[in-house]
Amino acid sequence: MSGHSTLGLAHRILKVLGLIACVGIVAIGALLASLWIEHRTPLTLPKPTGPFAVGRDVYDWADPHTVDVLAPTPGAKRELLVWIWYPADAQSGRPDDYIPEALRRPAGPLVFRLLTRDLSKVHGHSLRDARVSLQRHAYPVVIMRAGSSLEVATYSTLAEDLASHGYIVVGFDAPYRTFSVAFPDGRIIARAPRNNPELVSGDEFVRRSNKLLAVWTSDIGFVLERLNWLNTSDPSGKFSSRLDMARVGVFGHSFGGAQAAEFCRQDSRCTAGIDIDGALLDGVIREGIRKPFMFLVSGLGDFSSDADVRKFRGDIRSVYQRLPPDGRVWLSIRGANHFTFNDEGALLRSHVIRGVMHLFGQLGIDGRRQLAVTAYCVHTFFDAYLKGPGVSRFSIDSSLYPEVDVVN
Repeated sequence: MSGHSTLGLAHRILKVLGLIACVGIVAIGALLASLWIEHRTPLTLPKPTGPFAVGRDVYDWADPHTVDVLAPTPGAKRELLVWIWYPADAQSGRPDDYIPEALRRPAGPLVFRLLTRDLSKVHGHSLRDARVSLQRHAYPVVIMRAGSSLEVATYSTLAEDLASHGYIVVGFDAPYRTFSVAFPDGRIIARAPRNNPELVSGDEFVRRSNKLLAVWTSDIGFVLERLNWLNTSDPSGKFSSRLDMARVGVFGHSFGGAQAAEFCRQDSRCTAGIDIDGALLDGVIREGIRKPFMFLVSGLGDFSSDADVRKFRGDIRSVYQRLPPDGRVWLSIRGANHFTFNDEGALLRSHVIRGVMHLFGQLGIDGRRQLAVTAYCVHTFFDAYLKGPGVSRFSIDSSLYPEVDVVN
């Protein structure tokens, strides 16, 4: 009897295990099906909040006079893929793709595709071939820098919103340092591993970061030179005399925020700048910034240790205290996540993924809401410092955006 009982118990255990396995397979299948449906479901980015329609152009700008020191091929010249969003005549142009088909990089492995959006199904609000709005003679220029190696188009929500408030917003991707640059002629150039600071640590991390920062900052200067040329000699006449090059802002997220701070430290062409949740590097910490500048930070839940948080805050405080008293702002967005300051805040809609992020304390605010708060803070700051005295004073409406805390 004991032998039969043992066999019976083992049989029941196997049946239970089999049932659990079947339920697990069904659950995994349902999850994959849900992610695939979400991957293919059309989605529209948040609508810009300003009064202007938004146009967008893409340029391939080569610099025959400057060697790209980060290129793996000696002697290779600098070349940038430049995106320009601008206030547009709503009666001209036609809706553009979120990412133009010629610039979409090939899809990755199936698992990666399931966790991302089909970019052909994502819709922005930019117009192609639209005329620059005649409502104003010229518009302030804002350089926008992406985080780490991300493509600048993944910040389209912030770019479109800022352009809708009367700014010409310019971002760019660079071969060998942007994750992947797809040029209109079909060339696709990936980032070189040696240009990725995140693959190393310690002194080598600092060395790579500083080298990368110097090149990116130089690229900003080159883009401003080409914008000056576009303003005076645009062959199409589209942007002729439409860019106010005396009022130039720079902002960026993460490592792009460090670039904005560094450029505003060293280049007199910067009128005002913003660092969105980016850790500062040595030059800015040591010498400070002498232009109006805003720090906009997340809830700081993405650091690996309390020491990292203290250093991040300490570096910002050191620079903030030396900023012009009438041109310094430090804001924190409660519940914000470092990785959803770009379009991922709008594209990440999976309840499963969002649930996991909530469970681990990495998401305390809706992604689209985080983007809305960020866009509001960015255009409000630039309205105060790029549109001339008396046009606007910097002030956050706490009744509309209670998630924003002023840090002293």
